[in-house]
Amino acid sequence: MTYCVALKVRDGLVLTSDSRTNAGVDHIASFRKLHVLEIPGERVIFIQSAGNLATTQSVISLLQHQIKSSERHALNVPTLFDVAELVGKTIREVIQRDSYQNQGPNQGVDFSCNMLVSGQIKGDEPRLYHVYPQGNFIEACEDTPYFQIGESKYGKPILDRVVTFSTGLDKALQCALISMDSTLRSNLSVGMPLDLITYEEGLLENPGIRRVDETTEPFMKLRSAWSEGIRALFDSIPLYMKGE
Repeated sequence: MTYCVALKVRDGLVLTSDSRTNAGVDHIASFRKLHVLEIPGERVIFIQSAGNLATTQSVISLLQHQIKSSERHALNVPTLFDVAELVGKTIREVIQRDSYQNQGPNQGVDFSCNMLVSGQIKGDEPRLYHVYPQGNFIEACEDTPYFQIGESKYGKPILDRVVTFSTGLDKALQCALISMDSTLRSNLSVGMPLDLITYEEGLLENPGIRRVDETTEPFMKLRSAWSEGIRALFDSIPLYMKGE
């Protein structure tokens, strides 16, 4: 399993992904789920993935191959809408291919994946799309400024209560990390290290993927402060209801 969250706020984008793809008593695997395609100064595209690892790796590889071999690809289409359309088409083709090849004794394997496509193309504002396994997609807006894929239920409440389109980038980042921490604490199939990008509108290049793990002191302080704050708040609430 995995957990990825992407926020589009007034000042830019915040993207956070874990790196665990399989968890068990004797096997834990980690792969990067946050990928970047760019022409610095002209466009930058971020892709986060969750789902069948073979499918997601095939999709990313094909998107990179298209840049070298196809007339129409992610680095020359005019809008991020077109990029999301290309990603959706590629997802659909990979799932259809692998499902057909694995008919028979292996049928029932889930080849699906979801992807978050975000970034900015010169002349347009930053945009964020959620692309589904069927290849269709939706765009984030002021009323819905974030998307999640993967194990989303544990990290959703804090996002719903805190994040709005006008939330500052630093606060959006902090909220995304608390959302991730809530998921880490409640589900062993989501694990560190984390990959993180904070993108400021107009930058038009990759600001760099930051790696966060148990040695990253600011994150450890944040998760400790959040836990202590939750406990203190709970203890301070009057007993409005009591057991009979």
